[in-house]
Amino acid sequence: MAVSNLSPALRAPASSRAHPKAKPGYGKRSVRQQRHDGEGDFTLLPERERHIAGYVDALPEGAAMDIKSLARSQPLYGQMAVGSALRALGVAGHLRHVRCLSGEGDQVRWVTRTFWSRTAHDNEWWTAYLAAEEHHPAPQEATEATGVEAPTEAPEPEPAPKPAPVPAPVQPSAPVVPQQRTAGPRSDPQFPSEPSPAFAALARLGRTDSRLALSGADCAALEQAAAEWFARGVDADYLTHALTAGLPASVDSPFGFVRRRLRDKLPPRLPATTPATAGTPVRRLMVECTECGAPGRPEAFRDGLCRPCR
Repeated sequence: MAVSNLSPALRAPASSRAHPKAKPGYGKRSVRQQRHDGEGDFTLLPERERHIAGYVDALPEGAAMDIKSLARSQPLYGQMAVGSALRALGVAGHLRHVRCLSGEGDQVRWVTRTFWSRTAHDNEWWTAYLAAEEHHPAPQEATEATGVEAPTEAPEPEPAPKPAPVPAPVQPSAPVVPQQRTAGPRSDPQFPSEPSPAFAALARLGRTDSRLALSGADCAALEQAAAEWFARGVDADYLTHALTAGLPASVDSPFGFVRRRLRDKLPPRLPATTPATAGTPVRRLMVECTECGAPGRPEAFRDGLCRPCR
């Protein structure tokens, strides 16, 4: 097939202009030093993968790369087809799903990015590139993590506090008659008034995907296991993505399924920051399997897939 016949699929579709942006720090990241004209790079791909590759290539930096957003923004393929195409593009060497620990101080968090390459590369190239990306300085990420721009002007001095008014003399009042206490709603230990981040993340799983809807008792029973994830530096978005990625068509026991994933996908503890690097942003990187979403080191993945999925 001639390359000239592929150009309509490779140009930016009209819907790509309205494609949603990901949260700051998330989304599409193009590899450095790419060629500007990449029509010939997708010639050997099947028609569906060629179309999705052309669409993704036309998206700006930071565009949302989740399957729902991609399927909603272009009319030709649904979520299952888009998911299969992304996995095929990972095997072909055009993309890698990566989880990065970015920020510094109290603003450290996990972000999910999709590194995109117009030119297909082999596993050795991706391993070397992601190893270099892990140690690449990114001082702007501390500002991205908070979503607040750095101040450009010195703040104005606050006005001096006004003197407190002198209280008026207290007039004698009639004795207060104690009121009878009415029976109010009793507090339920399964639904705390101020839930922990772990409890809240588990309670929101059912809204993200109805197959993982948990009861209050389920959330209370799994709260300690989820809290261990937060103790290892992840946030609610990371936990939700890890628990909902690659779900089967039906989940018979949401409680047992979530309990198993909380145990099997528990992220590793990160080493403490040394004094020599205390002033630089902390960066750690784990590749995510394009099939099941399991994280791991770049060298453990072949064609973007973990060992069980291969």
